[in-house]
Amino acid sequence: MLTTRFVDGAPSWADLATPDLDGAASFYRGLFGWELRSAGPGAGGYGFFQLAGQTVAGAMPTTAEQGPPSWTVYFRTPDAETTARGAERAHGAVLLPPTEVMGQGTVAVLADQAGVPFGLWQPGRTKGVDVASEPGALCWVELYTPDIAATAAFYYAVLGLETSAVSFPGGTYTCVNPSGAGEEAMFGGIVPLADDRVEAASGAYWLPYIAVTDADAVVARTRELGGTVRMPATDLPGVGRVAKLADPYGARFAVIRPEPQS
Repeated sequence: MLTTRFVDGAPSWADLATPDLDGAASFYRGLFGWELRSAGPGAGGYGFFQLAGQTVAGAMPTTAEQGPPSWTVYFRTPDAETTARGAERAHGAVLLPPTEVMGQGTVAVLADQAGVPFGLWQPGRTKGVDVASEPGALCWVELYTPDIAATAAFYYAVLGLETSAVSFPGGTYTCVNPSGAGEEAMFGGIVPLADDRVEAASGAYWLPYIAVTDADAVVARTRELGGTVRMPATDLPGVGRVAKLADPYGARFAVIRPEPQS
């Protein structure tokens, strides 16, 4: 699971791009208790989702020309310029060049070899989210891709991410961890698009998971708030109870009530 002991290559931030910032704020407030706080003048409308005063994610307004409503996962890097050049060498692309953000850090948005957007965060005063892997906070990320081998090679070359196979009933799951950190530092997984009927028609993308105490209640509340249930709450042995959802504007995310560790 994710932690706030940030290491290079691991996710350190996530943010929402939405056409209706106020409407999205209302939805996520009703779902997770998040409050949206402005990043201040000159931030272009950017804000921070906070839970009990701790920042759990960011949010910003977007237009149809800028892309569909979506969540973006950001990975820590010590040098955004170098990492962006590495992505281009690995047949990815730079969608937003490294940009310094008011002394808080440097941000960039890249695309991997399959065209999936992801972010970089080179920390300045802001290291990342204030809380992770607690109820209402980011706890896991998952990449749906058409080619696991090519994808694993890309992220190893660009971010140094390592993969390992974990067996489960009916197959294996490809887990991801930062370079040299070992399997105990796993923060996400890579899933073949063709193996997931919910995602197969949606195209490749990074899916953020939010930890919850009651996945079924969150599913019911999502419907009440005008969101979409893409996959109902489902038990995954050894993992927890998971549901895939979308907010009223189409941004996709998932929730998980993790299985207690023995």
